[in-house]
Amino acid sequence: MNHKVFEVKKRFQAAKYILFDFIGSAAAWWLFHLYRKKIIEPKVFGVDVEFVLDKRFFLALLIIPLFWVLLYYVNGFYRDVFRRSRLKELGNSLVITMFGVVVIFFLLILDDYIATYKNYYQLTIILFCLQFFITYIPRLIITIRTIKAIRGGQLVFPTIIVGDGEKALELFDEMTHQVKLQGNKIVGYVSTGSRSKHALEGAVPHLGDIKDLKGIVMCNGIEEVVLALETTESRSVTKVINSLLGLNISVKAIPSLYDFLTGRVKMSSIFGVPLIQVTFDLMPAWQEKVKAIIDRVTSFFTLLILFPLMVALAFIIKCTSKGPVFFRQERIGKYGKPFILYKFRTMRPDAEASGPALSSKDDNRVTPIGRFMRKTRLDELPNFYNVLRGDMSLVGPRPERQFYIDQIVKKAPHYLHLQKVKPGITSWGQVKYGYAENVDQMIERLKYDLLYLENMSLLVDFRIILYTLITVVRGRGV
Repeated sequence: MNHKVFEVKKRFQAAKYILFDFIGSAAAWWLFHLYRKKIIEPKVFGVDVEFVLDKRFFLALLIIPLFWVLLYYVNGFYRDVFRRSRLKELGNSLVITMFGVVVIFFLLILDDYIATYKNYYQLTIILFCLQFFITYIPRLIITIRTIKAIRGGQLVFPTIIVGDGEKALELFDEMTHQVKLQGNKIVGYVSTGSRSKHALEGAVPHLGDIKDLKGIVMCNGIEEVVLALETTESRSVTKVINSLLGLNISVKAIPSLYDFLTGRVKMSSIFGVPLIQVTFDLMPAWQEKVKAIIDRVTSFFTLLILFPLMVALAFIIKCTSKGPVFFRQERIGKYGKPFILYKFRTMRPDAEASGPALSSKDDNRVTPIGRFMRKTRLDELPNFYNVLRGDMSLVGPRPERQFYIDQIVKKAPHYLHLQKVKPGITSWGQVKYGYAENVDQMIERLKYDLLYLENMSLLVDFRIILYTLITVVRGRGV
């Protein structure tokens, strides 16, 4: 199946979940409002209360379902729509419904007219039951139908095995001899190039070796990659994982590779053999969504509030040195995608006439106003435009040029792990180490950025932003 066609199917599947969640949430609120008017309020006023369908009610009928859909979205309900666990979905639905009901209670129900405090318990329980059952049951039906389609062979996931040894052959045999189909259609294998004879030769097509892995995945519309490398081939794991960064596919591996895999992983048992589900998600789904919202909102208001200051800086730059106000340069972002970085110009226009060169503390290429802006990091204010565009985040490893990345990777291949996340205006490496003046210092700073990746959270981001503000106030930038 063509990857684009598969993506369309995934979007359609997600749209079905969203549609039924919206309709179910609207129906739940309608019935809840009816319960309030026909059961609770007559006890308060002693007379029947008319169920009025006014503008306020219909507005709530729009906003409340949107609130629930947003809550489900933030918690990752609409991701991985074809590979869902019914048990996990049940648990997540219970927790999220309880959380949402508590929010609605304090925002909308707490001020309701009640005859006794027990009415609060009744209202909360009724809202929870209505919201949970009316949204969960359609979601469960869609999930069950999807599982039946997989088991019946109507829905398949083009899959390749990375490996050509005995473990790869053993895994292939187990995957292809299952009583219940798991949806994987093995289209071929990718060899490591470490042996002349392949154990999978003749059993399944040989598609190439790992240096061409990314191209193989894209050309064959691959949806799942299963790593079956031998213990002696552990060095290939990093190369494989880096090749798969940015591809919207599922990656699994045999358990013996657990200690070698990067990123957060969780165990799952599929195909009758336990495999490791490799995920490139470094934060919980809800934190990742909240981080993105904070990035955009903060950048918008920062640019709006500091616009007069930016105009003043632009005027000073133009009056004190020849050349453009803004500095534009191609940098490498998430998953290795290039983007144009915007900053206030702090150097002479001919600063890199002889080729790329990093700045230093006593760099004579830096203009007087540029030196002040670097110490206070005012030169990076246009970076907020990059964040608003989605190229960068407020917090993340600083973006580098491909010229320097190529040099870094030769000495520290694990640098490519930083490309799992969006680059940032500030970073843990920037706070703890500062600006790097050469490749060796970039590698030295790398350990702090890798530490950030292993501990990513909104709390850590807040601490880094706080330390950055302290640095700016003290004028300790480079």
